[in-house]
Amino acid sequence: MQRILELPAHKLVIDVVTRWNSALEMLERFLEQQPAILAALLSPEVRRNEEDMVKALQPLKAATLVMSEEKSPTLSVVAPLHAQLLEEMSSVPHDSTVIKDLKTAVYNNLNSRYVALKDKLYVASALDPRFKALPFLSDEARDDTFSRLMTEAAGLQVEASNQESDGDGAEETVPVQQEDNSLGPVEVDDAPTPPKRSKESSALMSLLGPAYKPKATVSQKTPADKAQEEVNRYREVKPVPLSENPLTWWRVHAGEYPLLARQAKRYLCVPGTSVPSERVFSTAGDIVTAKRSCLTPQHVDQLLFLQKNLTIFKK
Repeated sequence: MQRILELPAHKLVIDVVTRWNSALEMLERFLEQQPAILAALLSPEVRRNEEDMVKALQPLKAATLVMSEEKSPTLSVVAPLHAQLLEEMSSVPHDSTVIKDLKTAVYNNLNSRYVALKDKLYVASALDPRFKALPFLSDEARDDTFSRLMTEAAGLQVEASNQESDGDGAEETVPVQQEDNSLGPVEVDDAPTPPKRSKESSALMSLLGPAYKPKATVSQKTPADKAQEEVNRYREVKPVPLSENPLTWWRVHAGEYPLLARQAKRYLCVPGTSVPSERVFSTAGDIVTAKRSCLTPQHVDQLLFLQKNLTIFKK
């Protein structure tokens, strides 16, 4: 447009806060290039590129809004969103050159993320009843994820059993006070009486013993068997709608899947982003000002707690 309108091929100037004359230079350059700017903005090609760019960036905005929520932006949301964004940023034949470059840049950037954490992210999504179908994974990767989930659940069961066995040690012995001979013998009324031995009938044992011998008890299921059984039942359950809260679902079904519920507590409590913590720092900056510099750390903590939990108490 500059060549068509015979204008100087100058770039636009941007105002800089630390340069006093930059605002004037920006306005002068804009007035100089205003015909070319208006002609470029009204160009059909530019308008189509802008519309395509807005359409291409909409999924990124939606993903940002989802992860910026404070209600349930758990770690389980990251893997489905990441896979969906990669699909949205794949170029299609009718994309223009500008849109292809945009999608390629975003795709390459997203594809390099979460490489070292993908296994943990997949397990977290598997524990979310909304995403447990894992449609963004292949059949092999999906089976590997649930196998990893079974292994971790069985390990937690073994760990819990070991802790219980360590806590159930020998009974604490109470020292018995010795008798005081000067006061005479002390009568003990609560002394435990030995149990009576049942009389054995040798004739009955010799006659019916082999037939009525107690059979060996069936061995209990191993932690791995319990974990596999829970995972198989969990996978058969239909996924819940995306509008449901996964924490509420696990609170209701924790008794049906005790091992997986323990895993869900470990994974779903992890926030997907640092947005909530950053908001806490922003709120602290609003509270601790120059006019309120005498606030003690304890009062600041209390004010932050009330500000972040006031809506919970209202409900």
